[in-house]
Amino acid sequence: MNKLFLRFIIIASLFPCLHSCAQPLNHKESFTRQDTLRGNIGTGRDWWDVTTYNIFVEPDYVSKTLKGWNEIGFKILKPGSGKTMQIDLQEPLIIDSITLDGKEISDFKREGSVYWINLSDINFEATYSKTNPLLTPQKGHKLKISYRGKPHEATRPPWDGGWIWAKDAKGRPWMTVACQGLGASVWFPCKDHQSDEPDNGAIIQVKVPDSLVAVANGKLLLKNKQNDGFTLYGWAVKNPINNYNIVPYIGKYEHWSDKYIGETEKNLSLDYWVLDYNLEKSKKQFGRDVKRMLEAFEYWFGPYPFYDDGFKIVESSHLGMEHQSAIAYGNYYLDGYLGMDLSGSGWGKKWDYIIVHESGHEWFANNITTNDIADMWVHEGFTMYSEVLFTEYHYGKQAADEYLQGIRQRINNDIPLIGPYGVNQEGSGDMYNKGAALLHTIRQVINDDTVFRKIMRGLNKDFYHKTVDSKDVEEYFSRVSGKDLSRIFDQYLRTIKIPVLEYRINGRKLVYRWANCVDGFNMPLTIGTGKPFSFFPKTEWQETELPLNYEINDYNKNFYISLKKVQ
Repeated sequence: MNKLFLRFIIIASLFPCLHSCAQPLNHKESFTRQDTLRGNIGTGRDWWDVTTYNIFVEPDYVSKTLKGWNEIGFKILKPGSGKTMQIDLQEPLIIDSITLDGKEISDFKREGSVYWINLSDINFEATYSKTNPLLTPQKGHKLKISYRGKPHEATRPPWDGGWIWAKDAKGRPWMTVACQGLGASVWFPCKDHQSDEPDNGAIIQVKVPDSLVAVANGKLLLKNKQNDGFTLYGWAVKNPINNYNIVPYIGKYEHWSDKYIGETEKNLSLDYWVLDYNLEKSKKQFGRDVKRMLEAFEYWFGPYPFYDDGFKIVESSHLGMEHQSAIAYGNYYLDGYLGMDLSGSGWGKKWDYIIVHESGHEWFANNITTNDIADMWVHEGFTMYSEVLFTEYHYGKQAADEYLQGIRQRINNDIPLIGPYGVNQEGSGDMYNKGAALLHTIRQVINDDTVFRKIMRGLNKDFYHKTVDSKDVEEYFSRVSGKDLSRIFDQYLRTIKIPVLEYRINGRKLVYRWANCVDGFNMPLTIGTGKPFSFFPKTEWQETELPLNYEINDYNKNFYISLKKVQ
């Protein structure tokens, strides 16, 4: 076993998360003004809304520097003058110049990772309209920010975020970025908050040496060979996209393509960009798993959310990320997670983990995005559960149950799944496995897979291309299922306590209650051997009569609970 592979196994055993978990997980820590500026929609953000990004970047591999600009299209939410605008750009990158609707703005100053732009002389009652050859014209304003510098470099991507200056197996430059949690402002100036996506999409223009290829989100818009030994690539995303998903990939890529006709009966373009020496491996691995992934997920979640932008996998130097319409793939063309089955059940070795998991994010994270990263369990819990549903679709319900019960063994219950709001702080890394365990438990409570599937598809339809809070999702489950699930969500999301069914038996009389739980916890449960016995425990002692010769020595293991016999 080589050292690199062993390193990844150790990391995986500690942190099965695939995004840039750059934030500490201690809820009791003190937060700084920078945390608040990043995590809140404050006075520099609340009066304007991003409509488009048009990003140009030119990386220099030798000096590890970037230069470029971002033209931000925005509309006014609170008309009037006297505005100060907050733009995020992480040190040591610096802003060189700013123009608003073509007029130079010289009054801007830095505060850590934030720039404050003084626009007090601008009358925002007016509208601005200008034809952009790459975008449908929109009414509003255009703020163009030119910047340069040496971006923060990722040391352990994707867990530690930043720009990635790697080499492929032949020693050629291989560049990209991974910045979930850390933020897209690590490499370009933007409004770096998940709640504000560019409503009308984004353009990503990348200038690279002629020997390399630049790939990004969406579809290829232009490829222009320059006169200086460089080529300009332009990629366009038509749909809303969250900042951390906007990513360029630069390397010695080869391309192949395919088509998928899903339940919409539209052609979905499938594009694969891989290092030239891995072309045949990719055809075998992607050809086997991508279409059956799409088939399973469209069944459970509804149509792929970005038909206009296509589905794409791009080989990356790090393990993987859910970059919208341009999934990062670095699983070495192995089945499982770097060749391992994280569940220990055997089922996780029957498919490529990164293809399935990261693609699941197209529905949960990219289609449905949380406003605050404190609610990231919605991204990761549902996507982890997509692995269970993929397994069930192709291998049956028992296989899915075994897979879920296997990944549940990795739960630490260190801190709650939901983090503190407004300070750019995630909750526990348990958001993956415990989030999936919560959803499987709720599925047992609903006890009707037709309704459960209706909820999963309904979420992606009713919150299509929207940002949400955890409460929106929780209330949706209760409303559509017709069951009040609020206390169950509170239990598993907002505490680290796992419910314990305490019980004793007097003859045929079962006396029972829920313990180690929030007030009012009232989850139904199925227990016993032979014919299942279902009942409705609460936090107060109750009793019921058991069937003749009934033994309570087991329970439905799809519930994430424990049993305790008391005197």
